[in-house]
Amino acid sequence: MIKIGVIEKEYAEILEKLSNPELISDWEKFEELSKRKNFLEKILDKEKEIKAIKNEIKENEAIISAKEDQELMALAEADLSHLQEKEKILEKELKNLLSEEGDEADESQSSPGSKRLTEQAVIVEIRAGTGGAEAALFAGDLFRMYSKYAAIQSWQQRILDSHPAELGGFKEIIFELKDGDVFSKMKYEGGVHRVQRIPETEKGGRIHTSTVSVAVLPKPKRAEIKINPADLKIDFYKASGPGGQYVNKRMTAVRITHLPSGTVVTSQTERNQLQNKENAMSILEAKILEKRETEAAEKISGKRKAQIGEAKRAEKIRTYNLPQDRVTDHRIKKSWHNIEGIMAGRLEPIIKSLQSV
Repeated sequence: MIKIGVIEKEYAEILEKLSNPELISDWEKFEELSKRKNFLEKILDKEKEIKAIKNEIKENEAIISAKEDQELMALAEADLSHLQEKEKILEKELKNLLSEEGDEADESQSSPGSKRLTEQAVIVEIRAGTGGAEAALFAGDLFRMYSKYAAIQSWQQRILDSHPAELGGFKEIIFELKDGDVFSKMKYEGGVHRVQRIPETEKGGRIHTSTVSVAVLPKPKRAEIKINPADLKIDFYKASGPGGQYVNKRMTAVRITHLPSGTVVTSQTERNQLQNKENAMSILEAKILEKRETEAAEKISGKRKAQIGEAKRAEKIRTYNLPQDRVTDHRIKKSWHNIEGIMAGRLEPIIKSLQSV
């Protein structure tokens, strides 16, 4: 089994290669190195977790050996058992990652039958619609709902871009979900979501209605889409948004314009240009693929059935009515109660109902 030192050396070499500005002219190589970097980071992060746990175990053992404070000893003994169990789990996870080492790099050379069956990842775009600050707050609520649902499903989530609102929530947030039956479940979430509730700032107790649009885009596989680097205009600028140590400090935010289609994407969530560039390219690829598929569908049907529309109240797929503790999906004309549980990620009953239609 490969040693951590070898992993660290390769990781440092990849970071050096990715920092080369000329690499942008060979996007396929950039994408390949980025994928390898992300895989190696999983191994190195797991190793860091194990080292931290080992240090905690040593500290607790020292407290127990000292026998100076009986109450402190009892706490250390109780904590020690938990830490040792966690150490075993982490070491097993690291062993599995190390045994998989190389799979990411060799995946393109393996036969279709030898690949692990993993459903297509998706990129989810949540955007505040009508309703001002209340819409932005609800966009944040939906993001947390999907994040919790992803955790329940054991999916992996990665934020690609976000634009926080001044009073909380998001004007827009884009994230990726992968490693599971993601597309077969999340594809039903695309459309306009409407919320009816009494805002905290509403003194008269009146119910306000706001909308948020959700788009669910399948993430293209490498063979599905090719982008000519010459068709890209890439700009770097200072990140912006409410608060944050790194906001407006360094030129880490990335804006990519696809010149032939006029598609513009941004990413500013990470602290370095490289990761933001990777995130922006993931968004761009998904949007270009969706645009091509939409254009192809238009030629066949003569009209477009868009997920987002203009985020008007009437273009809704689902309503969340808080005063009545009811969520209604208008496509299947079915309602559920316990909004609190649904917003905590317990979406499965709704998803299953939509899948069964």
